[in-house]
Amino acid sequence: MSITKKATIVAVGLGLVTLSACGSSDGDQASGGDSRTVTLVSHNSWAVSEDVLAAFEKQSGYKVRVLEDGDAGQAVNKAILTKDNPQGDVFFGVDNTLLSRALDNGLFQSYEPKGSDLVLPEYRADQDEHRVTPVDTGDICVNYDKAYFSEHKLTPPDSLDDLIKPAYKNLLVTENPATSSPGLGFLLGTAAKYGDDGWADYWKKLKANGVKVVDGWEQAYNEEFSGSAGGRKAGADRPLVVSYASSPPAEVIYADPKPKTAPTGVAEGTCFRQVEYAGLLSNAKNPEGGKALLDFMLTRTFQDDMPLNMFVYPVIKGAQVPEEFVKSGPQAKDPETMDPAKIAANRDDWVKSWTSLVLK
Repeated sequence: MSITKKATIVAVGLGLVTLSACGSSDGDQASGGDSRTVTLVSHNSWAVSEDVLAAFEKQSGYKVRVLEDGDAGQAVNKAILTKDNPQGDVFFGVDNTLLSRALDNGLFQSYEPKGSDLVLPEYRADQDEHRVTPVDTGDICVNYDKAYFSEHKLTPPDSLDDLIKPAYKNLLVTENPATSSPGLGFLLGTAAKYGDDGWADYWKKLKANGVKVVDGWEQAYNEEFSGSAGGRKAGADRPLVVSYASSPPAEVIYADPKPKTAPTGVAEGTCFRQVEYAGLLSNAKNPEGGKALLDFMLTRTFQDDMPLNMFVYPVIKGAQVPEEFVKSGPQAKDPETMDPAKIAANRDDWVKSWTSLVLK
């Protein structure tokens, strides 16, 4: 996701646990080198608590080896290229913007994990073949700097329509959809809202209203956005940024001292819903280990652990959501969504058209 939604908070420098070759011994250099080692291939923002990983290893008897392979788009593309001789057994991190690419290229084999019946219906996909398992969800949304809008006695925007109004001229920074996951999600949200014939006209107006485009989330959020801890240090001057609904809770949880309320807010009417999946790789050398790991990802132990490690929402019934999320980063009530098949049919053309329209 050029950077994935998980990298949203990792890049703030907030001390999340990111694993590399976790739980493996020196001899476990490749999946299948040890039948008791299961290898997970992921984008760079996979994170899990050490005690949760230890619980899986004790329960299953498998050691977990994690191979992080760039951002989500890079990781998916490399996994497709190596599918006949995969790097691992399970791939985690393909989201609904890239799902069809993975499925059409035969990246995964069929497996329905234990606990799949607990996944909330709105997050399920590929129900006929069960090649992927929903693991987490989150919303790409415009965040705003509360202090800026208070000081300027200006009401923060709450919708995509608001962003093209003169009052918000030169205030928004977003990411390039060709190089960034949240940038792509924001583009898809505008296509979902305004349709095939209307999204380009919307972006013409957004460009005329002074939107700034940067390559990735880290630059947008930590260098250009005045509401983030990093942005304040950098002297940033853009009080609106395309980020995530889970970004405000991070600004509370990792601040020292902690503020009573988040310094940033979410323009709920700008949100696009993402769902992230994992799957058993075709030609996995340790398919039984991979199945055990997929089973574990749908347990309460794992699902309850995700929010404060990867700053995403769980997808199973009854999973616990941290109080900070409920207070400062609730999920959007009516986010824009798009069928993965439509994304597959239009994504590349939309990005190409966007590039010509906005960057040239």
